[in-house]
Amino acid sequence: MTRPATDERQDFSLVLGGPLFQLLRRMHISGDALELVRQRILVMLSIVWLPLLTLSTLEGQAWGGRAAVPFLWDIEANVRLLVAVPLLIVAELIVHQRMRLVVRQFLDRHLIPEEAWPRFDAAIASALRLRNSVLAEVLLIALVYIVGVLVLWRHFVALSITATWYALPTPEGMTLSLTGKWYAYVSLPVFQFLLMRWYYRGLIWMRFLWQVSRIELSLIPTHPDRVGGLGFLANISFAFTPLAVAHGAMLAGLIANRIFYLGAALPNFKAEIAVVVLFVLCLVLGPFFVFAPQLASAKRTGLREYGTLAERYVREFDDKWLRGGVAAGSEPLVGSADIQSLADLGNSFEVVKTMRVAPITRDALLGLVAATLAPVVPLALTMMSLEDLLKKLLGVMF
Repeated sequence: MTRPATDERQDFSLVLGGPLFQLLRRMHISGDALELVRQRILVMLSIVWLPLLTLSTLEGQAWGGRAAVPFLWDIEANVRLLVAVPLLIVAELIVHQRMRLVVRQFLDRHLIPEEAWPRFDAAIASALRLRNSVLAEVLLIALVYIVGVLVLWRHFVALSITATWYALPTPEGMTLSLTGKWYAYVSLPVFQFLLMRWYYRGLIWMRFLWQVSRIELSLIPTHPDRVGGLGFLANISFAFTPLAVAHGAMLAGLIANRIFYLGAALPNFKAEIAVVVLFVLCLVLGPFFVFAPQLASAKRTGLREYGTLAERYVREFDDKWLRGGVAAGSEPLVGSADIQSLADLGNSFEVVKTMRVAPITRDALLGLVAATLAPVVPLALTMMSLEDLLKKLLGVMF
C-alpha cells in the first residue's frame, strides 16, 4: 500500500508564498526557495534606513543640530531597522528549511491513520490558502498604518521630548520633519508589516496544528521522545531563534532610549522584559499545546494498559522464581531473559509515566529565553561595570 504523495506534503512551508514573495521573485531578489537573502536585506535597508540617513544629513539632524536625539544616536530606530529587519528576513529562510520536512514526518511516523489522510490534506491546503492570501496582506498593510503608526507608535513608542530627528516643536505642536515623514510612512510601516506577517504566519501554524490535533493520532505512549512520537515538532522551535533575537533587540532599543534620554533605569522595565519573553514563548511554543488533550489521554491509556501488563508479568515472575515455579537448579538464574524483560518493562512504564503534555523540550524553552534576553543583557552595563557584570553572569552559569 502506498501513500498518496502531494507537493504540499513534500514541501510544506509557512513562508514560501504570498504576494510579497511573488513580487520579490519577479524582482529577482528571491529564489524559488528564498535564496538571495543578502540581496533582500540590502534592498530592504536601502528603503528603510538609507533614505533616513540621507534626509537627516540634509536637514542637519543626523548627528547634531537642534534635535535632542539625532538620527544616528536614536538607538531604538537604528536597532529596529539595522538589526530587527535583517533578522526577520533571515528567519524566513531558516524556518522554511526546517519546516519543509515537518509535515511529512506526520506520515512517515505513521501518526496519521490512513482513513484520516483526506482531513490531513485538507488542513495542509487550508494553511497554504491562508499563506497565499492577497486579502490577508492587504489587511496587514491597513492594520500597520491605522493601528501601528497612528496609534501605537505616535502615542506609546515615540520619544516624548522636546525635539528629535523625526519631529520638531511648532506652535501647533510636534510636527514631523521630512525625515520623520519617511520614517512614519515608509520605514516604520515596512518594518511593522514584516513583523505582523510573522504573527500572521504564527496564527496559520497554530491553526494547522489545531486541525491536525482534531485527528485521532496514532500516538505511542512508550515512544522514547516522551510525547508519543511528536518529538520532532520541538526541533522546529530552534528555527525561530532569529525571531526571538529580533524581539529582544526591539525591546533593548526601546529601553536604551528611555535610559539614555529620559533618565529611566533598567529595573523599571522588569515587567516589559517578562512580557516580551512570555510573548515569544507563547508565539513559538504555544501552538504545541493543542496536542495536550491527546497526549494526556495517551498517557492515561498507557499507564492503564502497561500497568495491567506489568501486573501480569511481575506476578508470573514472582510465581516462577520465588514461589517454587522453577525447581532449584533446573534453570540458571544468571543470564535469564526474564530479568532483562522485567527491567525493560520497568523502563517502558517509566517512559509512559514521564510523558509530557506538549512536544516541548527544556533545551527549546531555555534557548528561546536566552535568545530573547541576549540583546537586553548589555544594558546591565548602565547599572554596573563590565567586570561586575561578567562576575554575576559567571556566578549564574557556574
